[in-house]
Amino acid sequence: MSKKILVTGGTGYIGSHTVVELQQAGYEVIIIDNLSNSNADVIDGITKITGKRPVFEKMDLIDLPSLESVFERHPNISGIIHFAASKAVGESVQKPLLYYKNNLVSLINLLELMPKYNVKGIVFSSSCTVYGEPDKNPIDENAPIKPATSPYGNTKQINEEIIQDFVHSGAPIKSVILRYFNPIGAHPSAEIGELPIGVPQNLVPFITQTGIGIREQLSVFGDDYNTPDGSCIRDFINVVDLSKAHVIAIERLLENKTEENVEIFNLGTGIGLSVLELIKVFENVSGEPLNYKITGRREGDIEQIWAQADRANSVLGWKAQETIEDTMASAWKWEQKLKDKK
Repeated sequence: MSKKILVTGGTGYIGSHTVVELQQAGYEVIIIDNLSNSNADVIDGITKITGKRPVFEKMDLIDLPSLESVFERHPNISGIIHFAASKAVGESVQKPLLYYKNNLVSLINLLELMPKYNVKGIVFSSSCTVYGEPDKNPIDENAPIKPATSPYGNTKQINEEIIQDFVHSGAPIKSVILRYFNPIGAHPSAEIGELPIGVPQNLVPFITQTGIGIREQLSVFGDDYNTPDGSCIRDFINVVDLSKAHVIAIERLLENKTEENVEIFNLGTGIGLSVLELIKVFENVSGEPLNYKITGRREGDIEQIWAQADRANSVLGWKAQETIEDTMASAWKWEQKLKDKK
């Protein structure tokens, strides 16, 4: 019998791609999502790719009785991958209590129920935001955790600590914490991809929406940073590559291969690319010149950060495979598919 994995936030961007990879690896998937930042149609896209419709439970993780009912109705859940979170940095500054409530209570509720229902492992979706502005690049897992620049970033730090404290207390669970860099792109089938509601918060959907004419112009925040071309540098990682790391992480937990009760891995390509370089890649793969303008720096933006991913490469046996050109082409194909749907 195939093992059951609970995926919170499974209709979201990274969640939906991970559900596909889990199903293709033979797992049975149960999705919990409140659809606050995603769309139930995503489940149709997942089903088109895999031929298997995941179980979908629409609910809020901060509602403990509803969450517990899922564990009652779906016995023998083997592991959890926890993506569900409020995730807009700017909004978190405006609505800090909403972010602390959603992001902390949802994790606490899951952790409380795990021992009761004999769930042994949880993969937690964290972020390179925990490192703040790095002292040096590339950045490895031993780099210091810096004070967060937003309530959103702070919830990632606190959640990592909650997991470590709970495991340290003797709880019968293990965890793998994955710190992502900047996920971009879409599934090569163009059945699922990044689907921002309203104005995109992330760079690539803003680029593709500008390229296709939904947005008039892209603003590049600052060209006076201490980088080769003056724009910020990030580690852009293909979302399917990223999703595959979650399958490896959950297998590691279920097969008791972890070396410690809490393991932490950076997930990135190990290559830093500037915002202006990414725009050039888009122009090359799309054949479209992009209308963009340089504006002032944006508060809270980190100048440059990219991953030292050696630990994930050697310990997990995972490595980012896709080229930046293929990744941007997949994002553009997805944007075109969205236009055709309208």
